[in-house]
Amino acid sequence: MSPSKSGFDGVRSQSHTALPKGRDIPLLLGGMIGLGMSGPLIALSSMSIMVLIFWRNIVGSLLMLPFALRARQWRASAERRAIAWSILAGLVLALHFVGFFIAMRFTSVAAGTALTALQPLFVAIYVKAIGGHIPNRAWFGMAISLIGVLAVTGVDLTISLRAFLGDLAAIGCAALSALYVLIGSRAQSVIATSTYTSICYLTCALTALPAILLLGDPIIDFPLKQWLILIALIIGAQVMGHTMMNFSLKRVSPTVVSLVIFFEVPLGALFAWWWIDQVPPLGIIPGIIILLTGCALFVTRNDSKVQV
Repeated sequence: MSPSKSGFDGVRSQSHTALPKGRDIPLLLGGMIGLGMSGPLIALSSMSIMVLIFWRNIVGSLLMLPFALRARQWRASAERRAIAWSILAGLVLALHFVGFFIAMRFTSVAAGTALTALQPLFVAIYVKAIGGHIPNRAWFGMAISLIGVLAVTGVDLTISLRAFLGDLAAIGCAALSALYVLIGSRAQSVIATSTYTSICYLTCALTALPAILLLGDPIIDFPLKQWLILIALIIGAQVMGHTMMNFSLKRVSPTVVSLVIFFEVPLGALFAWWWIDQVPPLGIIPGIIILLTGCALFVTRNDSKVQV
């Protein structure tokens, strides 16, 4: 596929509300569980933000590297352009992680993941900006979901400056996550997911490394418990979460993949209750129900055509 001036022909021309099918369903389900584990594990860890970003991404890259080398996708000019997109995705992913990790430590997991779940709205805005069409019923479903997100967040917000900064970080990371998903979809229209993720994760890890060295943070000297939390974060959030979602981007629209991530909100709250005794208020439950109702309205729309 020859890229257009915008570089997003594949994103513009696909259905942005088509239901996932076949193996994409278990991939997205695994991704939801993995992402749901992310927030509570970050809150549990005492490693610095940049060290966590470095380790989870460098290991994720090394896990995918053998498959990427076997694919040998660096010869054609289109593949090299896709590699450039993968590097850009890695830079955006690093910034997303900074925002998300700050949110998980500055505010509650429930509030942070709820605000991060604004990602599909940013994806829809980006898709609209590059010429895609989001059907009216899909917009309505997303609006309902947004009300649910705001209800969840409103119950869990505090008046402290620290929590407010965490909320801002979560909103920023939602916008960056949407951009990361779109760029990843563009790259994977040409190269295999293994090639894309190995390059993207490596770029993300190397982006964090200078900050670690500049701040003088320890990179190896941690107790066993912290390494176990990191391993769980890599298996859950990185492999099950980001990598499974990236595999589904080969066939599923970034808009749908982003909307599925809404389920990270209740899952993250459940894991936070289980692992760190962080119990969200009962008032958060109606917001979650509204959120899931909006998701259902989005994916059961009638009009799935895209106009460019």
